[in-house]
Amino acid sequence: MPPEDSTCEERSFKKLYEAHSEALRNFVYYKLGDLEYAEDAVQESFLILWKNCAKVPFEKAKSYLFTVVNNMLLDKVKHQKVVLKYFHQKQVQHVAESPEFILEEQEFRQKLERVLNELPEDQRVVFLMNRVEKMKYREIAELLGISQKTVEKRMHKALLIIKEKIGNI
Repeated sequence: MPPEDSTCEERSFKKLYEAHSEALRNFVYYKLGDLEYAEDAVQESFLILWKNCAKVPFEKAKSYLFTVVNNMLLDKVKHQKVVLKYFHQKQVQHVAESPEFILEEQEFRQKLERVLNELPEDQRVVFLMNRVEKMKYREIAELLGISQKTVEKRMHKALLIIKEKIGNI
């Protein structure tokens, strides 16, 4: 009877690498489209397996490798989201710092305030509840004791007037 394969034996570990490295690489590559990262992720996953070989039975090694790689993908996606959010905040901050932008924003706010004050009260209330308070038409209708269709008509009229006086917002 041949001895059982062990994840910690070099021969068995090499067998695992030859059997699963390409599938792991393809899995990562298909998810991210970055071949270099995929190859690095495969190397890293096998390194983690080697460090934990005593805890991982040979039969479970493939599943373990895919779990490790998948967790690495999830971490990478989370990291990319943080980077994009930071980048976006920096761009918005940069734009907001320009004196022209600040002046234009102030002028727009004044114009919008003036137009909102000129709206009939029923349209202004619906517009502000929807756009400022982020309420749904159904919620506005319930609060004001009117139909949802009436809310929609008032919002439509308000938007037409605003668009006519200051353009799309």
